[in-house]
Parts: sequence; structure tokens; C-alpha cells
Amino acid sequence: MKKALIAAVVVVILAMAGIMVYLLLNNRNLEQEKMEMLELAELDKQEMENDYERLTLQYTEMMNSINNDSIIAQLTQEQMRTQQLLEELKNVKAADAREITRLKKELATVRKVLRSYIRQVDSLNQVNQSLMAENDRVKDQLAQSNQANEGLRMEKQNLTEKVAIAAQLDATGITMTTLNKRQKTAKKMKDCKTIQVGFNIARNVTAQTGNRTLYVRIQTPAGQVLTAGTFPYENRQLEYSMKKVVEYTGEEVNVQTYWQVSEFLEAGQYRVSIFAEGNMIGTRTFTFE
Repeated sequence: MKKALIAAVVVVILAMAGIMVYLLLNNRNLEQEKMEMLELAELDKQEMENDYERLTLQYTEMMNSINNDSIIAQLTQEQMRTQQLLEELKNVKAADAREITRLKKELATVRKVLRSYIRQVDSLNQVNQSLMAENDRVKDQLAQSNQANEGLRMEKQNLTEKVAIAAQLDATGITMTTLNKRQKTAKKMKDCKTIQVGFNIARNVTAQTGNRTLYVRIQTPAGQVLTAGTFPYENRQLEYSMKKVVEYTGEEVNVQTYWQVSEFLEAGQYRVSIFAEGNMIGTRTFTFE
């Protein structure tokens, strides 16, 4: 009796230890994802700062290339406004999404204003030769700023892709079943009245939860798609066979879709592809007689 009690206690301790290890690993994954998102926000803020600095230098370059006092005064005022926005950005925390969004909109406005002045200056075509040396110096600074910004862009792109891949849905266990008019498995394609395609959306704690629209695409041996409609994919419209909206909670979910056959289906190899949010999340081929 005593040995049985000890054994039971050991089992409980091991179970609790297993649960603690699972929770610890899951928490580490969430913390890692949070750190990556914060790092991405910091890179985005640094990129914006470089953009503001580059625009400030472009104002200096433009003022050095003209002799029109009226335009120079306007450029000086716009440059001071750009510098003020840059200082505001430097004092903002990267995690302050609302303020970052406001300053990003301001950045777009500054670019638009600068382009309008560039058109004015180009139309005047009055380059001051005596300030060419200073202009070259500013160009060198601008080139260095562009080089540094390009490095940040590449780092941001790599991190963005890493986060996007981690949050992407994954379709597993794809099946394609042919059913006859009695909803039994059809032995030959000529007897098929319904095509059933099933799959699982795998568990992913980093993916966004909520309603997800899934598209199922069935391609025949002749390369034709059983078409019910189209959806956007890689800058074009792609045909789909079945469409289904599911509520995704981050846990694995089973999905079943059906195609009612109204056309002749030949024997051979069929390809089933699953799409979600502009990505192909699973594909598999099936051969039927």
C-alpha cells in the first residue's frame, strides 16, 4: 500500500513537471515573438528617422542650387518643419503605434511638398556654381545616409519575412475522396458525383486569430480547374473550386469542403491546393481510375 502511494505521488510530480516544462517553452516562444515585434518596430522608427534626415539634406542641397530668395525662404521654412518632426520622432517610443502612424503620415506629406519644390527648382534651372563644393559635401552625406538606410531596410525586410512565415497558416493531412450518388466511395471517376476535400489547419500560437477565408483549388489531369469563382493571388486572379470561412483560434481545426460534380471527370492525376491570405498553405496530388 505504501509503495502504491509513493508510485502515485511520483506520477503526479512527473505530470506536474511536464506541464511546467510545456508552459515554460510556450511562454518562451511568446516572449521571443514579442521581442521580434519590438525589434521590428525599432527598425521601422530608425528607418523613418533616416528618411527625415535625408529629406532635410535634400532641402539643403536644393537651397544651394538656386539664387531665388523667395523660394529659399520657403525651403528654409519647410526644412525647419521637417527637422521639428524629426525631433518629435526621436522622442517617441517605437511601441507608441499611434504617434508613429501620425509621424509616418507627416513624412508622406513632407515628401509630397519636397517633390513640388523640386519641380519648381527644375523649371527655374538656376544652379549657383559658387556653391558646388558645399553641394558635393551634402551629396556625400546623403549617400552615406542612403547606404545606412539600405542596411536598415534589408534588416527590417529579413525580420518582417521571419515574422510573417512564423504567423502563416499551414494545411496538413490533405485528403480527396470521390463519392457516388449514394455518397459512398466511388471506385471510378465516371461514377463520381461529389468530391470531398478535407484537411487540417495546424496549431500556430503566433498566427492571428479570427475568421479566415480558405480557398480550395482542384486541377484535373488535363490542367483545367474546377471553377466556382476567383480570388486575388500574386497580383492576379486565380480560380478556386471551393471557398470556406472558418474561425481560427490558434488551435488545430479540421475543414471539410465539397464539390458537386456536373462535368465529365477523367481518370488520372488530380492536384489539390489550399490557399489563405494570399499564400498557398498546402498542396497534394491524387491519382484516380
